[in-house]
Amino acid sequence: MRVTRTLRAGTGVALTGALLLAAGGTAQADQIRGKQWPLEAFGAKDIWKQATGKGVTVALIETGVRTSHQDLTGQFVPGKDFTQGVDVSGALKPGEDIRDHGTAMAGIIAGHGHGAGGTQGIKGLAPGAKIMPLTAYKNESQATRYAADHGADVINMSYGVTRDADTCESIRYALDKGVIVVAGVGNDGVAKKNYPAACPGVIGVGAVNQYGEVWTRSNYNDTVDLLAPGEDIPFAQGKSDSAYTVDRGTSAATAYVSAAAALLREKFPDLTPGQIANRLVKTAGLAKPEKAKNLKLPDAHYGYGFIQPAAALSRDIPAGPAEGPLPMPKGKAAQPAADSGADKGQQSASSADTSKWLVIGGGALAAVVVVGVVVGVVVSRRRGRSGSQAWS
Repeated sequence: MRVTRTLRAGTGVALTGALLLAAGGTAQADQIRGKQWPLEAFGAKDIWKQATGKGVTVALIETGVRTSHQDLTGQFVPGKDFTQGVDVSGALKPGEDIRDHGTAMAGIIAGHGHGAGGTQGIKGLAPGAKIMPLTAYKNESQATRYAADHGADVINMSYGVTRDADTCESIRYALDKGVIVVAGVGNDGVAKKNYPAACPGVIGVGAVNQYGEVWTRSNYNDTVDLLAPGEDIPFAQGKSDSAYTVDRGTSAATAYVSAAAALLREKFPDLTPGQIANRLVKTAGLAKPEKAKNLKLPDAHYGYGFIQPAAALSRDIPAGPAEGPLPMPKGKAAQPAADSGADKGQQSASSADTSKWLVIGGGALAAVVVVGVVVGVVVSRRRGRSGSQAWS
């Protein structure tokens, strides 16, 4: 079902958001690890031999996080609350906690599990990383700049906002400081452009299921750069220190890409955000090889394909230009300054290597790996339409 929340600021500004909740409901801690199909799909145990995200900080701009959750204790660095003056009364549906969404994203990125050897509960893809919790219902741009100024290596933005003059400018500021920015494209299942995913330099993320098929409600347009697991995903919840659920959405996919970026940042500390994106793009896969013959990448639905972190960590890939394969903002950011009005554009890529197979959640999945060198340039820059804040 779709849950919509309205957050009313002290100034009277109404901010709306949406989080898609699966019908599965609450799950038990001793069952939840077995449901984490993305870890099996990625080959997480082998990945952790190469990198865990140690020494990397992921800023989480969110509704709040339950830092005392049993799968997250000790995983945080100091953050900041940007919600002063915001009245959140009446904003939540029955049974919903304001910290549910942020706790879920933190678990996907850096959960360590619990119990003997951490074998129960939620394990994140980058369990060695630390989370910087930044609570915001408005002033997301202020939170972005704060993250960039206080040591964040990656910023996770599992939300959509109404674009203002500083939405893309604050992201440019973060990119200038070497911060990787990842955002969800939204959960409406339409060709709708959401911010901040539409800002130049952001890695825009859509969702796939365990067979590598695009989730039916994942938005599609030229802001989709990569795909990641986003359907039937186990989550830690903020209701208590031991609460869990199973959920879906591009929020989860965004968190997985942020975790992958954290792994890459640990192993390749000297690469730019664009060069990190390049490794993810060059190793991305498509579920059906025959589709690659007819797709011009990035495709509106598939982007460059779904992430394959193990390959991104291990393959011999030239660093390439600093800006990488994604449209990047031009010049240096001011603080604050008017937005340039430029959206992300499109590029072309070739693909090869149709022999690789993945096993995801018990299903065989033929994956064509995107290994071609990006040969295109930005061919279009279209203005997006403003929308209300949505937690994707």
